[in-house]
Amino acid sequence: MAQNEIFLDRNENNYGPAPACYEVLRTAGVEQMSWYSKVYSRGIKSVLSERLAKNHEVPESIVLLGYGGEDLLKQTVHCYLAKGDTIMIPTHSWWYYKSIAAEKGGFTVEYPMLPGPDAFIYDVEALLRLARQHDPRVVLISSPNNPTGNSLEPADLRRVLQGLAGSIVVLDEAYWGFGGATTNYVKDLISDFPNLIIIRTFSKYFALAGLRIGYAFMGRGLTQLAQFGARYLGYNRLSESAALAALDSADYYAGISSRMIEDKEMLYRVINGLPGFKAYRSQANFILADIPPANKDALKEDLARRGIIIKFFKNEPFLDYCVRITIGTREQNQALAEALTAFAEEKGLR
Repeated sequence: MAQNEIFLDRNENNYGPAPACYEVLRTAGVEQMSWYSKVYSRGIKSVLSERLAKNHEVPESIVLLGYGGEDLLKQTVHCYLAKGDTIMIPTHSWWYYKSIAAEKGGFTVEYPMLPGPDAFIYDVEALLRLARQHDPRVVLISSPNNPTGNSLEPADLRRVLQGLAGSIVVLDEAYWGFGGATTNYVKDLISDFPNLIIIRTFSKYFALAGLRIGYAFMGRGLTQLAQFGARYLGYNRLSESAALAALDSADYYAGISSRMIEDKEMLYRVINGLPGFKAYRSQANFILADIPPANKDALKEDLARRGIIIKFFKNEPFLDYCVRITIGTREQNQALAEALTAFAEEKGLR
């Protein structure tokens, strides 16, 4: 095993957060670590929810904070899904979706996510047909989706939301930002669809996974969730301060995102140039790729020997011969590209 391993398996942002976030930690005082928040006296949940509301031009009352996007997903499902209720999720999705449904005794229906010529696509017709058939209490939509990397196009999203008026719809945007950091659609979606909750996180784009901060925008029909997730004593004040610093560092994150986009293009060229490999285009900070089935174990061992760790799927329908590659730093991405090329040459792939 190499001395300095390169971890490209958990979709973390290996560039790290903006310098201003480190400054928050360096200068933290007693008020952030020893005192509860007092902002409830102003009729708001926190300074961070107030800032997010201002940035997105929505009322602070519809902004919810949580312990990462994971926490908000669980809160939503636990709030609305009862034993025996149906929840719909994508066929290719984060394993955690099924886990949350099982915790509540829910019945899971999977709607298709299909491989296209260059990228995966949502089968919108099938999704709506299954919704009419099963009348789901909750529908999870991941955009960009993990692990396929594709997003639901705006027109398709609105069409889906119009067809799911009787369900709680969770739009999981954990990988928001890597395909463009636009926010202007949030206000209109939340206003038009009261049954919608949009969940995001500071873990991915803002590189603050270790501080565990998620946030959500709730439609006006989700007042039950607002009460379910309320925290009278506030949230982690140190994490909130780092998140505010991240929001103030737009140029830093735009620069990182630009480099990641360039490196994705490089990896597409390299991977698609290898016999038996196919990389799908992604709007997230990772790439899903098919690999030659006969070389799966050998590739895993070879990369591990070189100290490069990527995600190999096992016992998952449709994904057994796929890998998911997190976009790391430029040096890490180049090392992976060279390792994949060397492996193909050593195996004599044609």
